[in-house]
Amino acid sequence: MTKYNFDEIIDRHGTQCKKIEVLKQDYGRDDLLPLWIADMDFAVCPEITDALVHRLQSHPVYGYTCAYDGYWQSIIDWQRERNGFEFSRDEVTFVAGIVTGVGLAINFFTKPGDKIVIQPPVYYPFKDVIANNGRVVVNNDLIPTADNFYRMDLDGLERIFREEHPRMMIVCNPHNPVGIAWEPEVLREVARLARKHDVIVFSDEIFGDLMLYGHKHTAMATVSDDAPAVTVTCGAPSKTFNIAGLKSSWCVVKNPELRNPFFKWIETNELCNANLVSIIATEAAYRHGGLWLEECLHYIEGNVDFVHDYCRDHIPGIEVVKPQASFLVWLDCRGLGLSHEEVVDLFINKARLAMNEGSMFGEAGRCHMRFNMGSPRSVLEQAMRQLEAAVKGK
Repeated sequence: MTKYNFDEIIDRHGTQCKKIEVLKQDYGRDDLLPLWIADMDFAVCPEITDALVHRLQSHPVYGYTCAYDGYWQSIIDWQRERNGFEFSRDEVTFVAGIVTGVGLAINFFTKPGDKIVIQPPVYYPFKDVIANNGRVVVNNDLIPTADNFYRMDLDGLERIFREEHPRMMIVCNPHNPVGIAWEPEVLREVARLARKHDVIVFSDEIFGDLMLYGHKHTAMATVSDDAPAVTVTCGAPSKTFNIAGLKSSWCVVKNPELRNPFFKWIETNELCNANLVSIIATEAAYRHGGLWLEECLHYIEGNVDFVHDYCRDHIPGIEVVKPQASFLVWLDCRGLGLSHEEVVDLFINKARLAMNEGSMFGEAGRCHMRFNMGSPRSVLEQAMRQLEAAVKGK
C-alpha cells in the first residue's frame, strides 16, 4: 500500500507551466507531449502545500522575511542524515537556483578569459553560463563504456589541468543527463588533482536525493581531506520535491579561505535573501517529505523499467541508458540508422513528443534524446505507443 498517488493526471494548462507554454516557441508546434524540462508532473508532498497555505492564510502580510533557524537546520539535518554531508550554519548560504549559484561562483572565483572544465554530454546551461560570462569552456568528454554507460576521463582531466591551467571545474554530481552516481574513488581523484593544480570544483548536487536502484549519493566535499579545500557545493529541494518554481537552493563551502570572501560578496550584493515561500516550502520538504520521496523514487524506478522494457521489446533501435539517479533517462537512438536531425524530426513531428535533443548537451549527445520520466505511467505508455508508431512508420 502506498500513501501518495503518482498515477493522478494533473492538467497543468493555464498555470504558466513552462514545459507547456513554450512548446510552440521552442518546438514549432504545441500538440506535443511535454517530456523535456526537468520538473515532474506529480502533486507535491501535501505537507509542503499545507505549510504554505497555513502561512498565507494565518497572516496577511508578506513583507521582508528572515531565513529563520528552523529553515537552516532542516537543510543541515537532511544532508547529514541522508547523505552523510555535515556542515555548520556558517558554512551554508541561500542561492536562488543552481545555475544562479554557478554564475555567482564563476563571477567571483574567475575572471574573463579563464578556462572552466565541463564533462559532456552534460547539462547545457553550464556551457552557456561560462561562455556568456566571457570565460572559456574546456571539454573533458565522458568516455562511453561497453555496457552503454559512461565513465569519467580522469587521464584526460589530469592532462587538461596540467596543460590548460583552468581555474574551475564543474562536476555534475549526479551527472545530468546520463544519471551517473559518481563513485567516491572517482571524486577523490578529482579532488586530488584539483588541489594539486589549484582548481576550484563546483559540485552541482541538485539530483543528489534522487538516487535509484539502491545507489548512494556521495557529496563531493566528503570524499577526502583535499575535497573540502577545493569544493563549492550547491544543492536544492527543487528537483527532489518538485518545487523548482519556488527558487530555493543552498550553497555550502567548507574552506574558510574560499567561503569567507565569497559569502561576504554574496551578502554585500544581497544575493542570499531567501523569499517567504521558498523558506517555508524547503523546511516542510526536508522535515516531512521523506516518505513522499521514497514512494516517488519507487514509482520513477517503475517508469524507467517500463520504458526500458518497452524499447527492448518493441523499439530495439532505441537503447535506454538506465540512470543511477534522477528522473531523467538518456535514450541512445543510434540504432535507428538516422542522422541526428532525422532523430529530432522523428520525435517531434512524427511521434509528437517534446524531449531535449542530445546535441544540447554537447556533440557527444548527437542521436540521443533526454526523456523526463517524472509523469504518470499512463502518460509514458501513450508516449511509447506514439514513438513505436513513428519508428515503424518512418
